[in-house]
Amino acid sequence: MTKAPRTLDDGRAPGEIPLSEIEAILEGRHTNLFAVLGLHKVGDVYRVRCFIPGAEAVTATALNGTELGELTCRHEAGYFEGIVSASQRQPVRYRARRGDDEWAVTDPYSFGPVLGPMDDYFVREGSHLRLFDKMGAHPMKHEGVEGYHFAVWAPNAKRVSVVGDFNTWDGRRHIMRLRQDTGIWEIFAPDILAGTPYKFEVVGSDGKVLPLKADPYARRAEMRPKTASVTTPELVQKWDDEAHREFWEKADHRRQAISIYEVHAGSWRRKQDGSFLSWDELAAELIPYCTDMGFTHIEFLPITEHPYDPSWGYQTTGLYAPSARFGEPEGFARFVNGCHKVGIGVILDWVPAHFPVDAHGLRHFDGTALYEHEDPRQGFHPDWNTAIYNFGRLEVLSYLVNNALYWSEKFHLDGLRVDAVASMLYLDYSRREGEWVPNEYGGRENLESVRFLQKMNSLSYGNHPGVMTIAEESTSWPKVSAPVHEGGLGFGFKWNMGFMHDTLSYLAREPVHRKHHHSAITFGMVYAYSENFVLPLSHDEVVHGKGSLIAKMAGDDWQKFANLRAYYGFMWGYPGKKLLFMGQEFAQWSEWSEERSLDWNLLQYSPHEGMRRLVRDLNFCYRSKPALHARDCESEGFRWLIADDAENSVFAWLRMAPGEKPVAVITNFTPVYRENYRIPLPSEGRWREILNTDAEIYGGTGKGNGGRVQAVNAGGTITADITLPPLATIMLELQ
Repeated sequence: MTKAPRTLDDGRAPGEIPLSEIEAILEGRHTNLFAVLGLHKVGDVYRVRCFIPGAEAVTATALNGTELGELTCRHEAGYFEGIVSASQRQPVRYRARRGDDEWAVTDPYSFGPVLGPMDDYFVREGSHLRLFDKMGAHPMKHEGVEGYHFAVWAPNAKRVSVVGDFNTWDGRRHIMRLRQDTGIWEIFAPDILAGTPYKFEVVGSDGKVLPLKADPYARRAEMRPKTASVTTPELVQKWDDEAHREFWEKADHRRQAISIYEVHAGSWRRKQDGSFLSWDELAAELIPYCTDMGFTHIEFLPITEHPYDPSWGYQTTGLYAPSARFGEPEGFARFVNGCHKVGIGVILDWVPAHFPVDAHGLRHFDGTALYEHEDPRQGFHPDWNTAIYNFGRLEVLSYLVNNALYWSEKFHLDGLRVDAVASMLYLDYSRREGEWVPNEYGGRENLESVRFLQKMNSLSYGNHPGVMTIAEESTSWPKVSAPVHEGGLGFGFKWNMGFMHDTLSYLAREPVHRKHHHSAITFGMVYAYSENFVLPLSHDEVVHGKGSLIAKMAGDDWQKFANLRAYYGFMWGYPGKKLLFMGQEFAQWSEWSEERSLDWNLLQYSPHEGMRRLVRDLNFCYRSKPALHARDCESEGFRWLIADDAENSVFAWLRMAPGEKPVAVITNFTPVYRENYRIPLPSEGRWREILNTDAEIYGGTGKGNGGRVQAVNAGGTITADITLPPLATIMLELQ
């Protein structure tokens, strides 16, 4: 006698899930689909459950196509299950049918996890230094199937799904597995190809579906105005930069010539139709230009993904993704490789100080203040209407530190210029009394931010000795560029904002008034060696109605050009590394705009071409003369020759390096031509005029010293009588 199949009280066969659970799956309320869907052993048999919207019939198969069994439709919305002829857990494919249509589906719930206990351990400890290889979307072959592994941190979410064209943006289809110990959700999604847009659908703890979120660790993104992340292969680049990297790994950056060309990739040049150059097109023009101009480094304004062009990249929503404006990430890697092959370093402007509040970004990522503080006195930036990272949260710290390491690891970047460091260091930055929360000691210092910066710098230099980090820090916070073990923040360099402010305000004055402001130039030497300084003439000085550098200079057009030439000569002879924003090397008249290319047509006019030649010659002079760079950050490399001639607005000093010929730098900041001007020099004999900003080739009057001056010893004092061209800087080297 045959026994009738046993049924449960509600009519279900053993192993079949109740209708209430099916409805939870169909409505996207089920939060642990891996416990239900896929292949599961129930008693002595294996049972398969799947949800395939639109299917009328489903057959389960093994990866090799072997049929495992026909499934029963238990809900017309597409829920199927049934017993199959399997002997062990394995990935399952389905042959779904609807009318004459047939399609294959590989079940994501039939795969095991990718992340392991050691990942959990290092994540919880905050010591995982390769999160960029684990989080986000990565191609892989998992249990015999090609696809993408997705992982995202959202500890307070009720459910997280990855959505895209591959599942018709249906958040019920690829609900992720929660790793309870870390709050990371993960799923291996089979058969997904590179170039597929995706986002995360996050359901907050209140059950509300949030706006779709881009992947914080996405390595590629869609072109704005679209905001999805994009699956991309692991970066493959044949690097030809061993010599370049080896040099900088062994070098003391403070004693090397560093002259940085600051570039906004979207507006250095544009195509004729106004569109952006790709990385390869940019490489073909920008790299030879910088090589010819003698710059040692290119520093890009942020090139990470950002939704709004006028933010210049400072409102970034994708710290790991080079912007789609210039092509795929591989293009940027080729650009860096091309720079390194000719000895040019690449620095990225990096923005950990704030992030935008776009709905698809990090703000309230899992329905809570996850990356930011809940309290707006800590988590909202009044200057930029942005959110502020919660540097005290271990996972946020790891996210940012890993990003700093990522650019050096994957793209061989030579350094990071860290934006708005002052806003990170002070809890009361741009806030009135009562609008900020004191630290644990009642002070205004952001101790969590300090620890973050110290950790970022320590790990950057520890893992990539050839890199340099540069702080844009506008206050007198001590030891910004001192090592962490000495109580410093650990940066390699700091922007000298005081130099930039004082010198530009001085040069905006008519020469007749400069004698009353002589100390604006000399004061800088009081603190010149308190940090390792970069002298910046950056994009910040030529935007927001400030005008261009040439427009800031006092006087008529001739004087403006002469002032700027003298200023560049003064700056390249002054202690500190150099930085110049694009367009200023040929004295662009108009203020910079991200909407258009630089005014390259100006180079057909001799004053502008002369300025470009001067900057080129200054770079090569600075690089070829160790006296001008080898002690940029040490006081023994500088000595005043004339510091007190306020009446004539003349400044003279000596630059020195051990075992090298000294160089005297003399600047006349008035339009008065001075003959037989006596200066003290350290050695008698012939001094060669190695640079004169008033030379005719630069657009000057051609006044000078005929290429040389003679220093003589008269009564124990060595002096030389020299000619000082009007509004000019000359450099003399002992012959």
